[in-house]
Amino acid sequence: MTDTVTDRFLRYVVIDTQSDPTSSAQPSTEKQKNLGRVLADELRLIGLADAHLDEHGYVYATIPSNVDKPVPVICFCSHMDTAPDFTGTNVKAQILKNYDGGDIRFSGDPQRVILVDEHPALSDQIGNDIITSDGTTLLGADDKAGLAEIVTAAQYLVDNPDIRHGTIKLLFTTDEEIGRGVDKVDLKKLGAQFAYTVDGETAGHIEDETFSADSVEIVIQGVAIHPGFAKGKMENAIKIAGAIIDRLPKNIAPETTADREGFIHPTGVSGSMEKAALGFIIRDFDEAALAVKENMLEQIVKDVMATYPGSSHTFTVRQQYRNMKPILDRHPQIVENAVEAIRRAGMTPVRGSIRGGTDGSRLSFMGLPCANIFAGGHAFHSPLEWVSRQDMERAVKTLVELAKIWAERA
Repeated sequence: MTDTVTDRFLRYVVIDTQSDPTSSAQPSTEKQKNLGRVLADELRLIGLADAHLDEHGYVYATIPSNVDKPVPVICFCSHMDTAPDFTGTNVKAQILKNYDGGDIRFSGDPQRVILVDEHPALSDQIGNDIITSDGTTLLGADDKAGLAEIVTAAQYLVDNPDIRHGTIKLLFTTDEEIGRGVDKVDLKKLGAQFAYTVDGETAGHIEDETFSADSVEIVIQGVAIHPGFAKGKMENAIKIAGAIIDRLPKNIAPETTADREGFIHPTGVSGSMEKAALGFIIRDFDEAALAVKENMLEQIVKDVMATYPGSSHTFTVRQQYRNMKPILDRHPQIVENAVEAIRRAGMTPVRGSIRGGTDGSRLSFMGLPCANIFAGGHAFHSPLEWVSRQDMERAVKTLVELAKIWAERA
């Protein structure tokens, strides 16, 4: 078993771990456990005797403390599943060594191109080794880069006992991409006080804020009747759903917003003349603004339904996660230590916000305050996904430095 971060990453990405939002099982797909078994085996091989895969597909492990003073127990966390947005089956990773600039074409699908104009982060990668898929699948850097970085950092700490650190817990989760990443996590068994998800993007970035997020499901019951006798009677549920979508504000959508602007986003529509269903996600950094958007959507639905008096509907809001910043602000040392670790690893730290969520959002509100550190991947959830070897190595160094800093400052 070779042990560079790139070697590990290339082993992990060929294991299909796509999660399934339509499944009620935990994990949603059994194949996620295939990677979990590999990870648990590798962690035991490097000397973490308690590494194991539980019945929910989670991997737990401990790097024991090697100092004789109390140090807060920290956790490094990444997720094993890849997104349902694009296939992760039969990944064929490609390495473009010593990248010299320009657009990147894929061997498996020449029609797909990573355009420098659309991916300006490539300009920081001149001379680096860029890893992509062949263009027919996801790569899986989200978040197998994080997994490889954590395992590699763990091995480095075990192999170099002169590096002083406290107890470090490792947690690898399933189903993060479908919002269920920590549903079954046993925080008592984990035993950590503070945590970091290694699931971010650009090297040097640390994030302490996410969207707050809800989902909305709208079910429409129309009036079905034979179309030959429908005049003045039929109320087509498909058309009602279309009318709702048509009235969505164009300036409050993912494709028209950026930075700290939230959005209303339809994610699915299905049905028949008699009954139709609409799925939405609502996002905003501010919880009050989130509620405003939900009220706006509900009013649109009510206005449309008023023109179809024979039909009815339900409007169901489900909480997904909340902005972790208020929790992290109570524990400033989490971000301060990460900023220093990034600096010691040779980068300029950049603090930011995530236009999305991580397992850390949920963990923070479950009682484990958790910030998010870069893993180095880009263009997540698409066949254009890429990561560089050098950025993964920088992430490994950051984790090692972070372990040292927590011990130094205890």
